[in-house]
Amino acid sequence: MIIAIDGPAASGKGTLAKRLAAHLGLPHLDTGLLYRAVGRAAIDGGIDLEDADATAEIADGLDVASLDESRLRGREMGEAASVVASHPKVRKALLDLQRRFAHQRGGAVLDGRDIGTVIAPGAEVKIFVTADAEIRARRRHLELEKRGDAPPFASVLADIRKRDARDAGRADAPLKPAPDAHVLDTTALDVESAFAAALAFVERHRH
Repeated sequence: MIIAIDGPAASGKGTLAKRLAAHLGLPHLDTGLLYRAVGRAAIDGGIDLEDADATAEIADGLDVASLDESRLRGREMGEAASVVASHPKVRKALLDLQRRFAHQRGGAVLDGRDIGTVIAPGAEVKIFVTADAEIRARRRHLELEKRGDAPPFASVLADIRKRDARDAGRADAPLKPAPDAHVLDTTALDVESAFAAALAFVERHRH
């Protein structure tokens, strides 16, 4: 079974995807880490994030096994990921890698921005996780505070809105729910309630 989970920044899709994967015994891929890794390598190499050719070359040589998640988290990497993900050449370079992961024997859980629409349009379960921008900004701000990396709340909110506009407005694979996706609004839900709702969607497709 392939489970595709999409949604904007800080909607809770990553936490949900990890919980579902663990519960169902399926491998999980946070596809946003791939774009963060491209952004990290570009910054480390002094490459302009707006350089589509150079960042696509990085994406071509990306090794999933060597991803260092600790260096890919944080506000700067989230912004870098959003910039490089706007390049069609980068998206194309990472497309096959994500599709191979999705279609491995037994299935998988993937979360990102275009899993249900582009990477795995044939996924048995598609969930689009969303929440109000201010709620998402509060969650992200709290997460950054725990890491000791928190800017003012207004700055986090501005970043969230900027990323939403970039992700939804890009010409290639814009952020949007697949026509057959279950939309899960987590604005008023805690982690347990969101997980229960998502699991109910999955169970509906398993029987």
